[in-house]
Amino acid sequence: MASVSKVSAATKPLLSQSSAEARRRVLNLYRAWYREVPRAVNAYALDITVRQGREKVKEEFRKNAHFRDIKSIDMMVIKGRLELEETHKIWKQRTHVMRYFKETYPERKTDFLSRFYDGYD
Repeated sequence: MASVSKVSAATKPLLSQSSAEARRRVLNLYRAWYREVPRAVNAYALDITVRQGREKVKEEFRKNAHFRDIKSIDMMVIKGRLELEETHKIWKQRTHVMRYFKETYPERKTDFLSRFYDGYD
């Protein structure tokens, strides 16, 4: 039960007063996710390694690194904390977690001749 309180106490849903405080909240959330990955891999019986899971966490955080507005950063931290709580308490199913690791599909063709030659129409 102690690990539940650590996860929920990782970030507080209060608004940050400065960019330094927002940065601290983001780093605390990142650390909490980093610590949660091994448990999630085991709990959800994922077909990935812990390293791949941690790489995905890093990728997701870097994808949102362009945010500079403190309110936007706080909103993203709150959403990340909710995702972490859902993952930790196993309120998600395996498919919800594996969506982050989905394969990329080729872009679907929209013009008529390309679709016709490929056998769609």
